[in-house]
Amino acid sequence: MEGEASVNKLHTQIEIKPQGQEPPPPYSSVVDNSEMDIQPEGKLPFFKSRYRQRASDTWLISLLVILHLVAFITTTLFNYFSTGSVFFQPLSENPLLGPSASTLDKVGALRRAFLVQNHLNWRFFVCPWLHAGIIHFAINISCMIFIGIHLERDYGPLRIGVIYLLSAFFGSLVCSLFVRNNPVVTSSGALFGLLGTMLSGLIRNWKVYSSKGAAFAALITVLATNFLLGLLPYIDNFANIGAFISGLLLGFVLLLTPQIRQMSKNKAGLFECGVKHSKSTIKLKQKLALDRPILRSISLILFVILLSGCLVALFLGIDINHYCGWCRFIDCIPYKRWSCNDGPNTCEVYIYTF
Repeated sequence: MEGEASVNKLHTQIEIKPQGQEPPPPYSSVVDNSEMDIQPEGKLPFFKSRYRQRASDTWLISLLVILHLVAFITTTLFNYFSTGSVFFQPLSENPLLGPSASTLDKVGALRRAFLVQNHLNWRFFVCPWLHAGIIHFAINISCMIFIGIHLERDYGPLRIGVIYLLSAFFGSLVCSLFVRNNPVVTSSGALFGLLGTMLSGLIRNWKVYSSKGAAFAALITVLATNFLLGLLPYIDNFANIGAFISGLLLGFVLLLTPQIRQMSKNKAGLFECGVKHSKSTIKLKQKLALDRPILRSISLILFVILLSGCLVALFLGIDINHYCGWCRFIDCIPYKRWSCNDGPNTCEVYIYTF
């Protein structure tokens, strides 16, 4: 009897012990999610605002916002000291609730007389930081934060910073080919560069992102809003168009694959409801590793050609308005509450050439 009890006890222990163990996870010997640093469940939502991110991942956009804010405060103070009484001009003079045309001239706005007659090329580097008014500043900065933060988190500050600066400069170059004798600012051009980058990122990593419809809807909304804003005086839409093309081409060149981080448990991305699951994390990683050298090469060549062409046209002093009479309506729509006509004549312009 004692022998049977010992056997039954041993048998019971042998049967119970496996039940307390958890089966090994599939692919545990092949895949280590902590090392792969990608979302283990499948595709990546484009707006993944609740992913685990380091605070330093958005330092670039924060710095750019500060620089734009400093430039806007400086412009406002210039307008106050020039007029001696007001920070912003009345809506009848500036429908964007901003400084006067003479103040914009002083702080670095673009005007044909400055470029052709006085060759004040330093304005190409100052103009992308200027805003036409508080309405322009609020909309432009809000959209830049919304788009820029997600791009910086996905692709890193270095690539986004290079695209931002090059797109801003390229937009100013395109503006110089269409600008008339009205002062214009090109700060929206950098935003359009980020929008072009966003579009190239979606196209390039089409199989990586989910909820692409929501991303496209956000892109079109921001694009249309700022383009319509560019139909008002002092904002140049040709700079926006040029910067968008620049951002699109540079996005194909510089953006490889998004820096996908592991999602926190029980938290979902902003548009994660459409996440599609891949069959294997290994297959997803292989897709992310693929590159498109032909697309990158063609985009780089096109960007260099466009940049060189704009520089040559600027050096020759070409004014496309002489060949395109209707182009001015893309930049400013005439209305009884504001004027799209050329500003002061050349004699007045020389006052602001310091």
